[in-house]
Amino acid sequence: MTVEAHKESHGFQTEAKQLLHLMIHSLYSNKEIFLRELVSNASDAADKLRFEALSKPELLEEDPDLRIRIEFDKDEGSISITDNGIGMSRDEVIENLGTIARSGTANFMQNLTGDQKKDAHLIGQFGVGFYSAFIVADRVEVFTRRAGADADQGVHWECSGEAEYTIENVEWPQRGTRVVLHLKDDAKEFADGWRLRSIIKKYSDHIALPVEMLKEEAPAAEGEEKEDKAPEFEAVNAAQALWTRSRSDIKSEEYKEFYKHISHDFDDPLTWSHNRVEGKLDYTSLLYIPGRAPFDLYQRDAARGLKLYVQRTFIMDDAEQFLPLYLRFVKGVLDSNDLPLNVSREILQKDRNTDAIKSALTKRVLDMLGKLAGKDADQYQKFWDLFGNVMKEGPAEDFANKEKIAKLLRFSSTHTDEPKQDQSLEDYVGRMQEGQKYIYYVCADNFATAKSSPYLEVFRKKGIEVLLLTDQIDEWFVGHMHEFDGKPFQDVAKGALDLGEAESEEDKAEREKVEEQAGALVERVKEVLQNRVEDVRATTRLVDSPACLVVSEQDMGPQMRRILEQAGQALPEAKPIFEVNPSHPLVQRLDQEQDEDRFADLTNILMDQANLAAGNQLADPADYVRRLNTLLLELNG
Repeated sequence: MTVEAHKESHGFQTEAKQLLHLMIHSLYSNKEIFLRELVSNASDAADKLRFEALSKPELLEEDPDLRIRIEFDKDEGSISITDNGIGMSRDEVIENLGTIARSGTANFMQNLTGDQKKDAHLIGQFGVGFYSAFIVADRVEVFTRRAGADADQGVHWECSGEAEYTIENVEWPQRGTRVVLHLKDDAKEFADGWRLRSIIKKYSDHIALPVEMLKEEAPAAEGEEKEDKAPEFEAVNAAQALWTRSRSDIKSEEYKEFYKHISHDFDDPLTWSHNRVEGKLDYTSLLYIPGRAPFDLYQRDAARGLKLYVQRTFIMDDAEQFLPLYLRFVKGVLDSNDLPLNVSREILQKDRNTDAIKSALTKRVLDMLGKLAGKDADQYQKFWDLFGNVMKEGPAEDFANKEKIAKLLRFSSTHTDEPKQDQSLEDYVGRMQEGQKYIYYVCADNFATAKSSPYLEVFRKKGIEVLLLTDQIDEWFVGHMHEFDGKPFQDVAKGALDLGEAESEEDKAEREKVEEQAGALVERVKEVLQNRVEDVRATTRLVDSPACLVVSEQDMGPQMRRILEQAGQALPEAKPIFEVNPSHPLVQRLDQEQDEDRFADLTNILMDQANLAAGNQLADPADYVRRLNTLLLELNG
């Protein structure tokens, strides 16, 4: 039967022409994405046929094995992508290819109701992926026939990426669609078997149907004639996504190898979680905790996130919208059926589904870490040594999961006096003394300074445990954590000493007696240091040290102040409170000093020593050395 060509020219709408120009020149950041889009469209077509054939099996005709085939002609500079999916009628071609930002998939999804949506494995609602072909091609042809239509109902569509396209009927014996790209001069590199195979492996390895290319035969040996063989196609993708398989069918080694594939890491992961969610949200996640920290872990603006797939089609490497910033070390895959993506499928838009998946994945990661901590303390310690500082960002960023995060945190403490951060807050609370109201901590620049801090003296005397916080983020962290298990955090170097019920009646009487007896000394010291301190007071928090500096309850701690100053932030002046230990021999000697000049020198020396013991730098080290040398000479005299 003769086919009536009925060739027509159609013009794009003004908005469509503008969008097409944007698509060709600036929308996609990577040229090779064109193949991902066209393979995805072909997979769409197969999914639609598979679904419609449930009720109309005759649509499969005599070709039930669905596939995608990619061929190229290096001499002609062309690539073709062929599928045996649902195909299109003439009207559907005009509707779907003639109008940018529209796709058959979008309408197809709208026509589904009830449980059909769960059974229809569709990549949905992208609309303009086809036009990515014009990134590399200056002319695109489409040959297609809808499943179930006669051979003479084939359609030929052609466009050069300008204002118009042509469409005509042609004889097309096979159902499905063939897209032919006539490559631009600067895109001829894509007409290469190795290049095409590598792109398919990168973006479409997990499409659930084979992507085939002609088998490349080895060249004949010298002197041998090459045997003529019929062209043979072979699948170049895995055609099955690991994360879509049942967990019981996947070996640990397979999980580990897949992690290395997606992370480009040579080490095994510490642990992983593979989960399928069905219901209001339909997605699969495979999340890994790495066995090594990336070099850019502390660069908060560095690329991060999960590999995002939609129906096993790779969308982006770093989908950061699905995990909070403090979990930026997590690697893995998220595969969802229906997510709001913009026209280029490279930028994920924010909506309720995205937020819901983010919330669920965040809890899953925290639960995974909790299980690791419970079953393998050594592996969890390795995790903490790698990523502990980043986890401490969590309470400030994720209020909803603050308690979950807090249970995962680890610290050094006076319980062991070891630099290893292996004490949990639950362990600390379990060891608290009867009547103890606070979780006590001290901040310092390093473990040695924290361990020998004079602020710990009364706590050691009474056997009260104190957390030793030596990471730069610690003071900022406790400022957002506030409490754990109903127990507030208390900096032992801030405010007045409060031991709660751990302070006996005898202790209180002794404190009041010391304060009363040291009243005259305190006033003399206050007169000398009036320009350097906010206040002077006697204290019972010290046992072996003569004096210490305390920060007012409402003021910023010295550790946080140094961090902000190093960052160039201007801060208001804050003077410390100077506390003296009246029971210490040096302070008692100071109280007996009658020479006011000598008294001033000794007082300033004690003040500078307290500064050094707190890990601070002296404002005038030379003055401290001069006063100390004078004192040493007088002793020798």
